[in-house]
Amino acid sequence: MSQRKKVAVIMGSDSDLPVVEKAIKQLKELDIPVEAHVMSAHRTPAQASTFAGSAKENGFGVIIAAAGKAAHLAGVLAAHTTLPVIGIPIKSSTLDGLDALLATVQMPGGIPVATVAIDGAQNAALLAAQILAVSDDQLADRLAAMKQNMTEGVLQKDAALQAKVAEL
Repeated sequence: MSQRKKVAVIMGSDSDLPVVEKAIKQLKELDIPVEAHVMSAHRTPAQASTFAGSAKENGFGVIIAAAGKAAHLAGVLAAHTTLPVIGIPIKSSTLDGLDALLATVQMPGGIPVATVAIDGAQNAALLAAQILAVSDDQLADRLAAMKQNMTEGVLQKDAALQAKVAEL
């Protein structure tokens, strides 16, 4: 039996943690092993390169990279691994995160980075989970149950709305 794959959550600064913790919590709720680290594409490029280059051998299946402003972290990590990399653009500058979004999503051919919304940490975690679930049926079942719970929640809200509308 193969060991479950971990997800790496790499943030460019510890100031990204208030956003990134949503991804960490979501991964833990889905019982996915997760490690979080601070690495900078600009201040610690050798460490980022080394981490990404050995991530697969160290048991990771997906890397999530969160960065603001120039937001080169996801691209640097993707350049050094064949693992899927998911970028979270962080709203951290006067451009409301648009700079980070464009830096994360506009990768050159051959270096793909999946990109979620600005500050979209929960969706980054869910995308990582869906990637891992391709080869993990138990995780796929947990994701299906989560989606069923979301469906039931919306149906309950609709029923409550219908009752209120009928009283008008």
